[in-house]
Parts: sequence; structure tokens; C-alpha cells
Amino acid sequence: MSIKEEYKKNLTKGKKFLKTGGNSNNFNLDEIHEECGIFGIYASGKNVAEIIFYGLQALQHRGQESAGIAVSDGRNILIYKDLGLVSSVFNEQNLAPLQGHIGIGHSRYSTKGKNVWRNSQPLFRTFKGQSFAIAHNGNLINTESLRRTQIKNGARFETSTDTEIIASLIETSEKENIEDAIRDAISVIKGSFSLLILTCDKLMAIRDPNGFRPMVLGTRGGNYIIASETCALDIIDAKFIREVDPGEFLIIDENGLRSQMLLPVKRRSMCVFELIYFARPDSYIYNKNMYEVRHKMGEELAKEAPADADLVISVPDSGTPAAVGYSAASKIPYAEGFIKNRYVGRTFIQPSQDIREIGVRLKLNPLKDMIKGKRIVVVDDSIVRGNTSKQIVRMLYNAGVKEIHMRISSPPLVHPCFYGIDMATQTEFIANHRTVEDIRKYLGVDSLAYLSIDGLVRAIGEPKADFCFACFNGDYPVDISEIIKYDKFSIDNDDRMEKLPTNIKTR
Repeated sequence: MSIKEEYKKNLTKGKKFLKTGGNSNNFNLDEIHEECGIFGIYASGKNVAEIIFYGLQALQHRGQESAGIAVSDGRNILIYKDLGLVSSVFNEQNLAPLQGHIGIGHSRYSTKGKNVWRNSQPLFRTFKGQSFAIAHNGNLINTESLRRTQIKNGARFETSTDTEIIASLIETSEKENIEDAIRDAISVIKGSFSLLILTCDKLMAIRDPNGFRPMVLGTRGGNYIIASETCALDIIDAKFIREVDPGEFLIIDENGLRSQMLLPVKRRSMCVFELIYFARPDSYIYNKNMYEVRHKMGEELAKEAPADADLVISVPDSGTPAAVGYSAASKIPYAEGFIKNRYVGRTFIQPSQDIREIGVRLKLNPLKDMIKGKRIVVVDDSIVRGNTSKQIVRMLYNAGVKEIHMRISSPPLVHPCFYGIDMATQTEFIANHRTVEDIRKYLGVDSLAYLSIDGLVRAIGEPKADFCFACFNGDYPVDISEIIKYDKFSIDNDDRMEKLPTNIKTR
């Protein structure tokens, strides 16, 4: 099959999903989702597609809906992308045609736009006849106003992603070169963005001036790599150089690496949930290992909310480091209370009424002999709506647990995130309309406590002012007044969007 035929096959898949809306039924496991993982490399004399593939696999936790790779051989850009996990999208047959020494990759979870083929990244566009591809981790808050302006000026859109807004701004810029066009585009977007842009001869990276989402710079064999997290550097045996600074613009080409401060930094605002939950436990942020930071969150939680219990268990896997920390500080033994099935994906089969807990049971099953008759501390990283936590509590009591003391290694979630986390609307947060005591009664546990913001800051060991705590305290670092009603599908419902991609190019 030729490259063009391969791409047409993907386009057909895209049309199929567009027609159905790309929806599938999935159990609501009350989870918080982040948006994307990005990976880029410039390696003269090497084919980089396979390296990008492994880098994306390391970043799979950041997005599981689609994956894509774009490469350049110095003359042409070629892209392959599809819906699904990195390991299911790519194989030897479709990686082989991706010949080039520069490339970017993307794994997606959608916070703006449906999970359909047309919204997968990287996106391909042209500027004054010059091809470029773009991959984005983050969420813009002025998407609708920018999109309306672009449409008024004659722009046409093929996707419902905010990434295409950035691509359109670059594509329609009146500047003479693409670097200046990028500067123009970045100057008008607001929100969170860690961007990778690939041209035929350059790899460029930009991080928003608040530094909401992580981005790191590494090297391997004298070649430069950009990634969302350090774990992606580890998997390819690359050396970590430093974090990309908020507001920084990196340009990598045959002459090496250039750096400039593109945007003024008024307030650093790293998303604190990266440290609580999103970043992989083996990644480093602020030169701190995430497992150790979460371990300290558990220690602080034990100091703030002790419990008289026989065992400490976690809701795996995200609650495990904090549970181990709680055990260490409280001297209560830690044990595995659940076995987690790590091979559960989406399902089209809806559970019947008599097995409505199957969504949780598919992922977690209590170790009855370990916990029966015990007073246990259950540590989790957060409670969103409370549905999953309530089902977990019921499962534990049914397994014979005597007492349950729920401990949460973050403060109560009460405000929605507009900077790249898909969690819930404000009315859906259980802590927004219930006190801690109300939540305790709703869950049916013997006691419930959350880690305080001050305890969280102590565990992190960095200035509070460097982080965004908006989901806990409503202090939004970037003005959200332009957002009337947040809806991740708002653009999909705009009848001015092109219904099918009509001018996709691969070269």
C-alpha cells in the first residue's frame, strides 16, 4: 500500500467516526483526565519515527484517545495518526514510511472537541507554501472569540480543536517568515499551551508564560529532544538538560539550539495536579521526583488527619505513593487491598442494573483475606463526583472490612479547570455543595479527611506562588471572563465548521 493510499485509508476511518460522532459507551469511573503528551526530536542523519514512538509510549498516561507522528526529511512532512493507544496505532508497516530526521509526536485526551479522527494530532498546515505540523498540550480559554474572528476573515476549519486555532493564526499571518508568524499567533492566545511545531527544517517549542503544563529539554547523542515529561527521556536513554522556561521559545535546526523569551512571565502557575496525579511517578518536576513528592503528601496527610487503624491501603495506582507515605508517618502497616486490572479499555456493553458496579469491579477487586475484619485507612488522590468512591466503599464493606477511614491526598475539588484538565463542571463536584461531614455520610465511611493546601505546599517544598490551585480555591491565574459557559464540545456544535476534511495534505 502506498503512502497516499495509507493516508486515504485513515481519512476513510475519519469519515466513519465523523458520521457516528466517534462516541462509545464507557463506564463513568469518576476519573480526572489530562489532555496530551508531546514529544519532539531533531537528530541529523537518523530516522526518528521509532524514537518518537517509544517516547509517546512513555507519555501514554497523558492521553489515550489518539496518537500521531509527523516527520520531515528536510524537504517534505509526512504524518500518520489514528484513534487508539500508541501501541495500537503504530506498527512496523506504518512506521516504515515515516522517514525523516526531525519529528514530533502526540498522544491525545480531548478537553476541547470530540474524540474523532479529524481532531487527532499533529495537525498539518501550510504557511506561504511552507508545510508545518503542530502538536499541543493545553487548553485555550479564548478559543471561541479567536475562531469567530478567523472565520470572519475567511478562515475555514476542519477540526473542533483549539490547536487548529493556533495553526490558523500562523497560516494566515502576514509576516514574511514562519518564526515571526508563530510569534504573532502566540501573542494573542490565552490559556495553557505547550507547543511543538515542525517545519521541513526546524523543530520549535513554546511554553505558555504561566508554565501550566510541563515541558522538558533533553539530549541524546548530541541531538535535542523536547518532551512533556522526563520519563519520556528516560525510556530512550536521553539526558535531561532542564525544564523549558515559561514563556520560552526554542528553535532547533542544523545550526543547533536557539532560545529566546517570547512572552513576559507575570505569574508562574504550574498546575499542581501535575504533581498530585498527572505526571508519571518516575518523572521529575522542579528537580523533584513525583513519587517522593506524593509520598510526602501522604506523610503530611497522616500528620493532619491521623486514624486509629490496622492497615493502610491505596486506591491503585494513583493513590499508592501517598498511601505508602501515610503508612510511614503513622506507623500503620501498608498492604495491598485491591488488585487492579490494567487491561481494561473502553467497552460498548452497558452493564445491567443488577451489576451496575461492574465499571469499578472491572478495574479493582478487593483482597478479601487481607482486609476482612480490619480497620483500614483508604488513601486516594482526589474525589470528584464521589460515585466511584462510594462504590469502592461498598465493595470494601462487602468484603468484610470493619471500619473505613478515607484519606485524600489533595484538598477538596470545588472549581472547574479551564487550563487543560477534564474533570467536571462546578455543579458536579461533590465538595462544591457538601461539607466534609456531608461527604463522609454520603460515602458511608467512619471518617474522612483531605490534605490542606498548606500541607500540599509543604509536601511539594516549593513556593506556593509558583503553582495554580484554582481547582481548590478559585484563584485563576489567567482571566477566564471570556468564558461564558465551558463546553468541550462547543465547537463541534458550531455549524460553521467544515463537516469533513477536504484538503488534507501529506506533503
